[in-house]
Amino acid sequence: MKAEERWQARFRAPRMTLPTWARQAPHHAVYRGDASGTWEIHAWDRSTGRTRQVTDRPGGTTHAAIDPTGQWIWWFADTDGDEYGGWMRQRFSGGPDIPVDTPPGHPGGLGLSVAGGAAVGRSGRDGFQVLLVRDQEDPVTIYEHGERASVAAMSLDGSLIAIDHSEHGDSRHPALRVVRANGRTVGELDDGTGKGVTGVRFAPALGDRRLLVLHERRGRHEPLIWDPATGEQREIWLRVPGEIDADWYHDGRALLIVHNHRGRTELLKYDLTGGGLTPIDSPRGVIDAAAPRPDGTVEYSWSSASQPPVIRSSNGHVVMNPGRAAPASVPVEDVDVEGPGGRIHALISRPEAGAPPYPTVFLLHGGPAAQDGDAFLPGVAAWVASGFAVVRVNYRGSIGYGSAWRDALHGDVGHIELADVTAVREWVVGRGVADPERLVLAGGSWGGYLTLLGLGTQPKIWAAGIAAAPIADHAAAYEDEAERLRAYHRALLGGSPDEMPERYAASSPITYADLVQAPLLVLVGENDPRCPIRQMEDYLEALARRGHDAHTYRYDAGHGTLVVEERIRQMSLQIDFAIRALAERE
Repeated sequence: MKAEERWQARFRAPRMTLPTWARQAPHHAVYRGDASGTWEIHAWDRSTGRTRQVTDRPGGTTHAAIDPTGQWIWWFADTDGDEYGGWMRQRFSGGPDIPVDTPPGHPGGLGLSVAGGAAVGRSGRDGFQVLLVRDQEDPVTIYEHGERASVAAMSLDGSLIAIDHSEHGDSRHPALRVVRANGRTVGELDDGTGKGVTGVRFAPALGDRRLLVLHERRGRHEPLIWDPATGEQREIWLRVPGEIDADWYHDGRALLIVHNHRGRTELLKYDLTGGGLTPIDSPRGVIDAAAPRPDGTVEYSWSSASQPPVIRSSNGHVVMNPGRAAPASVPVEDVDVEGPGGRIHALISRPEAGAPPYPTVFLLHGGPAAQDGDAFLPGVAAWVASGFAVVRVNYRGSIGYGSAWRDALHGDVGHIELADVTAVREWVVGRGVADPERLVLAGGSWGGYLTLLGLGTQPKIWAAGIAAAPIADHAAAYEDEAERLRAYHRALLGGSPDEMPERYAASSPITYADLVQAPLLVLVGENDPRCPIRQMEDYLEALARRGHDAHTYRYDAGHGTLVVEERIRQMSLQIDFAIRALAERE
């Protein structure tokens, strides 16, 4: 198989998410999969093995849930990826889609109960609301505020709703409120400035008020169990070095611990009765999602940089095989580099052929509160198969390295991240891994933003830039983006553009557009609510005025595409562009 055919086969190999099962009907499950060529929602009856595709939309479907009784599948209907719309319901067995009677908006969490009630979060220019939806009744607004809020969880019986909110003005560090179905407050949990608390899930039993919560009182995410009615809290102290996520076991007597350390994941079981912590055997790599089953086994979605994704069980079985497996790729190499803000963890993928120094793509992740790890990524494998080394940097702002590292983006947003990228770049060039004359800066979303900012502030370093769905002008993006992103911008930059104009300008690539020298490819979604297209058009016009004709590819979707062939088309464009740009320098 030729290199191009091989990397395209990695995109075309069917993929699926971990199936989510109904709490009171564990044989009923839903998952997202792309076997049809587009990411859509599927139902799976585990008792018969029968699967069926629930949604079939040209641009794909992102959000879905199954109610605790296993009777209804909920999915979110937007328009061409704009993330604006409303929820639909369909019976698990099939039938027509039934619109949920709520005002259209951007999704803000969903809670479902055995009684048929639902807590629906939404947002728009009118702010953030949580609505209680019941059959045969008009929806009732039980929470409303101008600052970001979302539904975190709903108790199994529907009597309690947990709401993450930022009424204090900092959406990066939310507080937590539990209310009754009539909107009356039951309990509040707020750890103060710079210490967020987020709801995970109520205990999986009728009448059990306990809520699993993640806090960051000791500089990282850790679990606690909270009774909002009595205020009783039980912190779970775990002697592991990394960040922690958690979920309930089916009987509420244990927690599944998901431990994330240095871009890899491990699973453990924590016994709430005796306090014992037991490792759960899993391969080295990244677990995207994990969930305990009623029989005590744990199912999880796993991959590594070299091995494609698989849905496994802790008993060693493959839970579900979506089809042919993707071809394997190369393993990843970890490096630690001393940077201006501390030690930086980066990952290097080297091409199988050729000798260093390699043409190198610095592929920057989005977020910024995200992370690169030892997971299988067809895009990384495509660059490697095309002869490039790939360097990924978990710069300050990334998750997985504690609260202080994640929250380090103060006052000099964008430039802080690029300082870390610079330190890693100097390391890989100095070690002879990367060719300093053939460096490509690339990324999507926040990584695309950093790409544009890097081309303007470091114009002589980069041979080419590729920015997908980027922010080019923070102030202009603020005007058009979804309300939850406005809240994030205010939290990150200390206020709105009117309140902090200097910060918005200093961190915006458009401010440095006149300095850009390298060839640039920009990929933008026509309906992107997160990095709106108008601010990108302004940036491209600024480049054109000084004679820099950037290459632009516009696609009919939102913040990225859910269509497999479109992803392959965009990957081909990026590889071809980089190869041509480097050839023109020789």
